[in-house]
Amino acid sequence: MSGSVTPRLLIHVEGQTEENFVNEVLGPHLITRGLHSVGARLIGNHQERIHRGGIRAWSTVRNDIVRHLREDRTCYATTMVDYYGLPKRGRRGWPGQDAPDNANAIQKAELVESAITQDIRNHLGDRFNSRRFILFVMMHEFKALLFSNCSITADVLGVPSAGPWMWSILESFQTPEEINDSAETAPSKRIQKLVGDFQKPVDGILALMKIGLPAIRTSCPHFGDWLGKLEQLAVGQPP
Repeated sequence: MSGSVTPRLLIHVEGQTEENFVNEVLGPHLITRGLHSVGARLIGNHQERIHRGGIRAWSTVRNDIVRHLREDRTCYATTMVDYYGLPKRGRRGWPGQDAPDNANAIQKAELVESAITQDIRNHLGDRFNSRRFILFVMMHEFKALLFSNCSITADVLGVPSAGPWMWSILESFQTPEEINDSAETAPSKRIQKLVGDFQKPVDGILALMKIGLPAIRTSCPHFGDWLGKLEQLAVGQPP
């Protein structure tokens, strides 16, 4: 891709909240920076998420990504999936999840992203331009972005008093992306304990829109690095 033609970008996402984030926040930002179009494609099966929890097997997701890259040779593709909940072993397992116990969020993400990128390259062959696929794994969960500004999130969720509690949680971690990923302590679980049930696809996006991408990328460096790579695409500088 060169010259005056601006690239198209497809973001393979895990769920409705991420899809809304792409359509309402990330996509418009990247289009203003010069991308031709930005779209979201769900890679999780709705019924499977309800009955089993989590995302589909890596082999199935990989086939979706590889098929898209082969069918449309003029566009770029990326992913936005949570590290928390990725299938780890067996036939559904995703590559690269053998990080040591003391690894931080960035180290875990790099292991997964490197292993998956290599797997995609292996399936597409040596002639594939690997710059067309930019893998991103959200650490540890998409809802961690809501900790980029705890006061705004608490206000949007209708419980302003939860703001100080959220800030106190964040003080225990270097960044929101480090907030751990167990069934009890994942970011979404912590927020639910503080504010109760909330309409995540709606309220979460409203909060992120008010927080703004500049604050999110500063608070969440792994997300910020990924966003920077996508912005480079928009100005014709593949990462």
